[in-house]
Amino acid sequence: MNRLAIAFLVLMLMLAACGGPTPTKGEVIVYVAAPLSGFQANGGQTVLGGARLAADEVNKSGGLMGYQVVVVAKDDESDDDAAVAVAQDIAADLKAGKRVLGVIGHYNSGQTLAAMEVYKDLPIVIVTPTSSEATLTQKGYRNFFRVNANDLTQARVDAEYLVNNPKIGAKKIAIVHNDDPYGIGLGNLMADQLGKLGAQVAVKLQVQVEQSKYITEVQQIKSAAPDAIFYAGYEVETPYLRKQLVDAGVKVPFMATDGAFLSATIDEAEGAAEGIYLSNFAPEPRVVMQAHWSQWLKAYQEIEFRNPDTYSINGYSAMKVLIEGAKKAGTLDGPRVAEAIRALDLTTPMGKVAYDASGDLKDQRVFIFQVKDGAFVQVGP
Repeated sequence: MNRLAIAFLVLMLMLAACGGPTPTKGEVIVYVAAPLSGFQANGGQTVLGGARLAADEVNKSGGLMGYQVVVVAKDDESDDDAAVAVAQDIAADLKAGKRVLGVIGHYNSGQTLAAMEVYKDLPIVIVTPTSSEATLTQKGYRNFFRVNANDLTQARVDAEYLVNNPKIGAKKIAIVHNDDPYGIGLGNLMADQLGKLGAQVAVKLQVQVEQSKYITEVQQIKSAAPDAIFYAGYEVETPYLRKQLVDAGVKVPFMATDGAFLSATIDEAEGAAEGIYLSNFAPEPRVVMQAHWSQWLKAYQEIEFRNPDTYSINGYSAMKVLIEGAKKAGTLDGPRVAEAIRALDLTTPMGKVAYDASGDLKDQRVFIFQVKDGAFVQVGP
């Protein structure tokens, strides 16, 4: 049994126990800032559910140093202005004297970049569960961390998989990306990585977030005759692009990025999603948790009205980072918690968590999935 499986065995035994003392010192807030309405609501809700489960576990064991962890959801609507408004609301709560440990958020890189202009000056810790835009950890923030790899790693792993995997062996790749910071950044990084591997960019196209018609783009891709297609964007674009390519006879290997790793990519593609590859920052939970998956699922269902999905273990792991950082620091003071997080050596469902000075993981991992029989199946590493 590996270390991760042993860690989960201990966790499940704790969950099965009668519970610890009731928290007595009052409440400490952790905000979860993510899209909870609109086109990305499902993804945001999966983060929220994972965070709530981790909070529930610590509360059942007596709380965080005697404080009950209260999860407060904040809807950023997948919009930069709304994200800034969320951050300003949190700043106002701090000014009003509310006891706050930190923020799990935001979900998208664009909203995280916008909100960090407020958060960077607040005495709290920010742990993003999913934002991967590379420059986020190049701005000198002292209170920002992520539990996922960044897009430098994602682009490298994806490029190597498309070019070096003998089942694909692509040498001429079409790059398509959406028009937000996440898509633009990943598209550029992918072009760089393909160049390093000696592969050719057949065509590079930008589309809009939530675009659903690709008549011109499909013709451009078809004319370029690539032997693989890479898409950096979300689940609200990916299935429609893939379906229209297949309908036009373009059936070469297709890879999408973590932003598309949601069930809508399969459900909305009318069968055309079968066979596509997707990269993701988290492994398949059933693989990680092995025999303990059913117990984790039961615990999740006891506090949520829906089953865990794509980013539930991201939200869970982000909350564990905040909680373990505070425990290690022995205080809820944000700057001291941040310093303690930099010294963490923690095992989570996302894998090993240990940070460099910038807030990036020292060990960054990206996992490759393929749609098989209408489900995401982990095929790499």
